[in-house]
Amino acid sequence: MIQNVNKLEMKYMVMKYTNGRAQTMKLCEIKDILKAEVLCGDEFLENEVSYAFGSDLMSDVLAYVKGRTILLTGLINSQVIRTAEMADLTAIVFVRGKRPENDIVNLAKQNNMILFTTKDSMYTASGKLFCNGLEGINLD
Repeated sequence: MIQNVNKLEMKYMVMKYTNGRAQTMKLCEIKDILKAEVLCGDEFLENEVSYAFGSDLMSDVLAYVKGRTILLTGLINSQVIRTAEMADLTAIVFVRGKRPENDIVNLAKQNNMILFTTKDSMYTASGKLFCNGLEGINLD
């Protein structure tokens, strides 16, 4: 039976037998997986997250995300930082090579956040993190 199970099915089998507990991932691992550049917050690279959530709708972030989650987004305005602050998030990945202006980076610094940028699309970045064991938010 095991020989006919692919990597994704095996992952779900492991999750089933670990009572669905999500793995945590260090931010330095995320940096390496996404080949991301740190824009600010190097001192937080050893922190861990339990989930990833990708969205350009900040209302969805507020509705579904609660701490220990890394946000993947293509938005680069101050609303991203303010939303992350309200949702108790401390890590954001800007996808598609997006780079926020210095005032946005400074706002993140003031809120003790780590910001990354990656050339990957949101879909690709999410897939890479998922394949490496980082779960998405359960919307149930």
